[in-house]
Amino acid sequence: MATAIIGNPAPSVESRSSAAAQMDPGRRCELAVEAMARAQPLSALARENNVSRKFVYSQIHRAQQALDSAFLPEEQADEDKVLFRIPVTMRWLRQLVLCLILHCHAPYRGVVDLLRDVADYKISVGTVHNIVTIAVNTADLVNAQEDLSRIRVGAHDEIFQGDPVLVGADPFSTYCYLLAQEPSRDATTWGVHLLELSERGLSLEYTVADAGKGLRAGQAEAWPTVPCRGDVFHAERDITQMTTYLDNRAYGCIGVREQLERKMERAKKKGNGQSVSKKLANARQAEATALQLADDLRLLAQWMREDVLSLIGPDAQTRQELFDFIVEELKVREHLAPHRIRPVRVALEKQRDGLLAFAQDLDRQLTAIAHKHGLAPEIVREVFELDRLGRFDPLHWQKDTALWKRLGTLYRSIRHEVEQVLENTVRASSMVENLNSPLRSYFFLRRQVGPGYLSLLRFFLNHRRFPRSRKRDRARKSPAEILQGGVLPHWLEQLGFTRFRRAA
Repeated sequence: MATAIIGNPAPSVESRSSAAAQMDPGRRCELAVEAMARAQPLSALARENNVSRKFVYSQIHRAQQALDSAFLPEEQADEDKVLFRIPVTMRWLRQLVLCLILHCHAPYRGVVDLLRDVADYKISVGTVHNIVTIAVNTADLVNAQEDLSRIRVGAHDEIFQGDPVLVGADPFSTYCYLLAQEPSRDATTWGVHLLELSERGLSLEYTVADAGKGLRAGQAEAWPTVPCRGDVFHAERDITQMTTYLDNRAYGCIGVREQLERKMERAKKKGNGQSVSKKLANARQAEATALQLADDLRLLAQWMREDVLSLIGPDAQTRQELFDFIVEELKVREHLAPHRIRPVRVALEKQRDGLLAFAQDLDRQLTAIAHKHGLAPEIVREVFELDRLGRFDPLHWQKDTALWKRLGTLYRSIRHEVEQVLENTVRASSMVENLNSPLRSYFFLRRQVGPGYLSLLRFFLNHRRFPRSRKRDRARKSPAEILQGGVLPHWLEQLGFTRFRRAA
């Protein structure tokens, strides 16, 4: 029996997609941008694209989410995202232990705690010690193979970490070729170390050191033909300490005089001014003497720093005459503060020739430049002394222009040679003093490893690359690479490790 159909049947309609469904991703992006710009009402924008307002709002929401995700900090965007994976092996852990100790100055127990808390790995203090000991032995082998023949100038000094530490370094590459802790710093100890360095190829033109008796006597015995120049850094430091003390004493005299003047005012009101008058007179006389002495010595110290001991200055003979004048003026005023002035004056007298040795070397090199180009030495000295004037001083550029007109194209060559002379002249061993700061942060190694820790530190400091430097030729290079003039393996690779590298 046929089924009865009640009512009229629905007409057949062809199925079609809506405008929103047919809209491609590019147009949806444009629609979202137009909607967020609010250039026209959303209703008009919906009619124009034949979509609903709800659809427009959905595109705005999706675009806003994309913008928020793009501008969120990376760690907030996806903190749990796996950046890369490291195959943790025992060899890799040994590298990590050494980096924690040498880069981060972590103590042994700090390394143990870090691996336990972060990596859920138990390691004993003894294992950490063994890792460091093995690295010390390997560093000794690398240090024994170093080539010291390229070093031509040495900076020597003694720093103190309990027992004295004998230090020698190349001031140009900052390569440290001597770092040894000894119970004594006498001439024999220095002489033994210097002879050992000679056997490893170290042959210097000259050294720079302070007035240490053992250091200089040891060098005189081991290297009788190598001159030891005076260290300008220590001389200037002593002069500065002297003038600072006298300045402070002068300020103290001013304070005493002001205090007595206030007492005098109170005494006068009570009709008893004579009780303070003598003390006040003496205080005023002491103040005047202290102020005059401080002013005189500050001026003498300025001459010594800026004219006598400065890199750019007059010829050696003029420096010697001015040096002697300053020392004589100190001697005249010595009785006013003998405990401060006399030690400085005596030290300067004894070290004059050593402190001014660099000036004689400068004269010799400037004269050689003049003879090379067939010029009078006075002209080359004008080029040399040009940099005493600041680059922002108009007189600097006036003299620079005059020299260009007088010498023509030759001026550029002479200027370059003079700059090389300045760059290659060493006056101080202050770079050795800078080693003291990083060494102090490794005292825990001294206690646990013993004197051998200095061998590991010397290896590390010589082969660790500088991440940055004011001198472009030093950036991203280690002192050893600067000295050798080539690329060396990473310090971890020299210790026998294979460094981890992320996949490309």
